[in-house]
Amino acid sequence: MDYDLILDDEFDALCLDVRDQDIASAKVKYPAKQHARRVVKELDVEHGIIYLPGQPERLLEDSDQPRLFRQRRYFYYLSGANFEDCAVTYEIGHDRLTLWIPYIEPRQVLWFGSKPSAAECLRRYDVDEVRYTTQLNKFFRCYASSPSDRTTYILHPDQAPNLGSGARSHLRLDHSVLQPAMDRARLVKTEYEVAMIRHANNISSAAHRKVAERITRLKNEREIEAIIQAVCIANGTRYQAYPVIAGSGVNGSTLHYNANNASLKGKQCVVLDAGCEWECYASDITRTLPISGCFPPKAAAIHAIVQRMQNECIRQVRPGKLWHEIHLLAASIGMDGLLKLGILKGDTEQVARAGTVAAFFPHGLGHHVGLEVHDVSGSLPLATQGIQLEDGKRVMVTPGMLAQMMHVGDSEDANPVQQRKRQRLLPNMVVTVEPGIYFCREYLEGYFRNDPNHSRFIDWEVLEGYYEVGGVRIEDCILVTRDGFDNLTVAPKGDELLDVINRGRK
Repeated sequence: MDYDLILDDEFDALCLDVRDQDIASAKVKYPAKQHARRVVKELDVEHGIIYLPGQPERLLEDSDQPRLFRQRRYFYYLSGANFEDCAVTYEIGHDRLTLWIPYIEPRQVLWFGSKPSAAECLRRYDVDEVRYTTQLNKFFRCYASSPSDRTTYILHPDQAPNLGSGARSHLRLDHSVLQPAMDRARLVKTEYEVAMIRHANNISSAAHRKVAERITRLKNEREIEAIIQAVCIANGTRYQAYPVIAGSGVNGSTLHYNANNASLKGKQCVVLDAGCEWECYASDITRTLPISGCFPPKAAAIHAIVQRMQNECIRQVRPGKLWHEIHLLAASIGMDGLLKLGILKGDTEQVARAGTVAAFFPHGLGHHVGLEVHDVSGSLPLATQGIQLEDGKRVMVTPGMLAQMMHVGDSEDANPVQQRKRQRLLPNMVVTVEPGIYFCREYLEGYFRNDPNHSRFIDWEVLEGYYEVGGVRIEDCILVTRDGFDNLTVAPKGDELLDVINRGRK
């Protein structure tokens, strides 16, 4: 199998502008200093020091084998260094960013290879100095003895700097303000970060395309996962931003299904949710594919509803837009579609007020994407009601929550204080738009069949014919621009996806 990207006029998987190409190929330094200054602006202090240890090398329990390395994201944000046993300090008053790296003995190189040298780190990262971690104790002892403000800002109490044995600590430690400040700084991405996320999306999109080309010839969910990983590895990244979800048939009704070991035989659809990370920056893409090459009628009807939900919600993305309003739009479109199919029944206003559509669309519309696939929220004040980007996809949206959101939305103009608390989209945020409709028998029958508030709005006989569909979800990563949006995900969908699948049959 050839998993290299084939660039042609129809699909240029890595088509970036010159600036993005330079960034993605490491011709531009990781902007650690810019990030540090952003954090200090959010801290609103003039003196002190920020200290962040990187991830140390760890072994598996009762084993001499190493754990899979994953760099601490807050450390990475202020350094760009993606290897073990490092640290970073930022002296706020002096605007001095120092990367501390481990000293590697020659015999360590024999066994495990080398790590970037101090000179190489200076070339790669926008830091003022690179020093060895063996000097870190002495550095902090000197800092603690200085007459100036000795506040050291850390993320967690167990990440305080070690001054060495026998040394008395005169450091004033603060572990309450750094993480919220870093979250606010990370919320809006730099151009470098946008390029990283775009590059990750390009590789993941190519992997989704490869699956689509082969889906009619595959036999098991594990083959789908294998193709995703193979394409990503062949194009420069070994890591997925999250475990691949390849849920066929009823497995697609489980939001975070990851067994990926079921046969595709006799199944209608597969929900494929997969995205790699590139230099620690994530992508997040979902497509629902017809396994036979075309959607059966019921699956086609559900897919059309979800596609409309996504299309109309993406068009709403722009600076200043309230996220909960976009979620309500998705829920409204989903409700109308299910009413037309007869799955939901009754008076439209009554169904809406009950929020029963949340039984089929039970999660948040999307989340931030960055150094985490479910990235930090920025620690903005949380609204007391409604679905915010802080909550993301993992929040369970109950009918009661949805009904309350609709009520709050109706009275929003009369409550300007509440409106100010809600998170608005800002330029250079990257968010996902991922509506879905699911037919999880256990959830629907366990929570709604005997609930008179909702059971009367569901036609259980009609619903029975949709359980085999499983679920449908469609997801793209969307960049908020100054005047609208830019879809960073170029994986085929809609008619293009069907064309790719059916050309792959030949």
